[in-house]
Amino acid sequence: MDFLTFEVEQAALGQLLFYDKILSGNRNIACSTCHHPDFGTSDGLSLGIGEGGVGLGPKRSTGTGDDRIKKRIPRNAPGLWNLGARDIDVLFHDGRLSRADTYGNGFDTPAEEWLPDGLNSVLAAQALFPLTAQFEMAGNPKENEIAGAVHDRIDAAWPILAKRVRTIPEYGQGFVRAFDHVATASDVTIVEIANALAAFMSIEWQSFDSPYDAYLAGDSDALTPEQKRGMDLFFGSANCSGCHSGRLLSDQKFYALGLPPFGPGRTRMFDPMVRDVGRMAESDDLADAYRFRTPMLRNVALTAPYGHNGAYPTLDGIVRHHLDPNTGLTKWTSDLASLPNAPWLAEIDFVVWQDWREMARHARAVDIEPIDLSESGIADLVAFLQALTGKSVVDPRFGIPKSVPSGLPLD
Repeated sequence: MDFLTFEVEQAALGQLLFYDKILSGNRNIACSTCHHPDFGTSDGLSLGIGEGGVGLGPKRSTGTGDDRIKKRIPRNAPGLWNLGARDIDVLFHDGRLSRADTYGNGFDTPAEEWLPDGLNSVLAAQALFPLTAQFEMAGNPKENEIAGAVHDRIDAAWPILAKRVRTIPEYGQGFVRAFDHVATASDVTIVEIANALAAFMSIEWQSFDSPYDAYLAGDSDALTPEQKRGMDLFFGSANCSGCHSGRLLSDQKFYALGLPPFGPGRTRMFDPMVRDVGRMAESDDLADAYRFRTPMLRNVALTAPYGHNGAYPTLDGIVRHHLDPNTGLTKWTSDLASLPNAPWLAEIDFVVWQDWREMARHARAVDIEPIDLSESGIADLVAFLQALTGKSVVDPRFGIPKSVPSGLPLD
């Protein structure tokens, strides 16, 4: 697999920033909170608990009093494996960030023409947006200066965050050492911060040493008989590789799978109800309704639950849904969703199921055909997916720091 080249010294800065709550509006959540290595660089939840929550992973609570969360994160927190690969040109479940010259800055993003120049990759560009998302890291209006700036215009918050970081001596001096064009700490902008975060994520979470990779390299004993049968199904009659193709095990395209909907959805201003139409919200093309990006599959066994909203807690469940989407949608039950208790949001969590028209539209928009597979075949497919777990995931290059320059506590 071919990866972008990043400087290790910049990645070391990115490691500290990734675990530092200084980048959040209320200084109470870090990138690592929802993308933690203990949970496969995800969070173990169907829909994340962002700003206002407490704790990590499935045990993360929804907060109390005025600080409790106002909304669940609308989509599942994806794993971060191999995001520094050169072949990646689109990110987010709905593809709202991609390499393109739409706005003359090399990227098509929610920031449009206000995206700053100098970002070195789609991964660096992506790193900017959780920082300005109200329910992820920015916080609510009137709570802090970041949330207030975002309410004015998205790019107004980034200089404030950059100043927060560069005025901490350890960060300011670190950027001077790591970036040739940074002469003094005052030169540090959000661009250097994003590029450092990208360097860290790319170097830290490269994974191409799974049993499957060893088998491709010529070790015929690297896979068990069950995994080999699963591989044959994956690339054969089960047609998984029709979408999960190439070195990334993703074609980076968008498909509707009829996954059971729930949660607040990523609604548009004119949506009449709680729903998530996926790619259509970005493309404005009706043909893209309910389509979501094909995920990459390295280390997929570590990143449950599965689907753009984490509808299935197991690989067996998501495989069965792919094989028969309509039956999966019909039989799915809400207890399969991993949603930390939030009684004040309970009315919204599954309200979409009460709208029969929306559910009918959702059920009709399925891009894959049912495939009849035996129980043993399903077990073989799951075994193959487990063979995509890398050996080095337990020994990352940087790991979790013992402390961060801001002095804020780690999760």
